[in-house]
Amino acid sequence: MSEIEWSKLIPKPRSSFLLVQCNECGNKQIVFDHAKTLVKCQVCGAILAEPRGGKAKILGKILERYG
Repeated sequence: MSEIEWSKLIPKPRSSFLLVQCNECGNKQIVFDHAKTLVKCQVCGAILAEPRGGKAKILGKILERYG
């Protein structure tokens, strides 16, 4: 089988991790994009992500996407 055929057979994840910068203090933190709980900044406590039943609503600035 060619590599293209294998990529069709093996499912890719729809979720990823994000490097998010806090709007309040500028702290950078890794957040799961399908977060099921409220994610707060570890430094100032500002909300970075709110659960929405599927993908979380990201309230900080997304710097990078992993995965």
